[in-house]
Amino acid sequence: QVQLVESGGGSVQAGGSLRLSCAASGNTYRRNCMGWFRQAPGKEREGVAAMYTGAGWIYYADSVKGRFTISRDNANQTVYLQMNSLKVEDTAMYYCAADQGGVTCFGSQRWSPGAYNYWGQGTQVTVSS
Repeated sequence: QVQLVESGGGSVQAGGSLRLSCAASGNTYRRNCMGWFRQAPGKEREGVAAMYTGAGWIYYADSVKGRFTISRDNANQTVYLQMNSLKVEDTAMYYCAADQGGVTCFGSQRWSPGAYNYWGQGTQVTVSS
């Protein structure tokens, strides 16, 4: 079992920044696919960033490319999502997800919520105009 705990959400004005954290604990593997997803009210959950921790390979959805950065701190088993130039449309609940082994990252399934085995409880991000 893997436990994921997100933090760092909040309310900011458009153009502002936030950094989300996802702390992992439990039976964590060295090679995982770590994903950040978001879900706005009435919308489907969508992937915004993913990282294959075995090699540090990084993937971004087009909607956040150039504005969001995913990174990791191996010593603390924490994955971050730095969000800059935030837009009103970035408002959503943000979730961290993990798939042990990392295979999920190798292909379009990296954006599929069903491909991940473990999820955090989510942290709310609200961007106002």
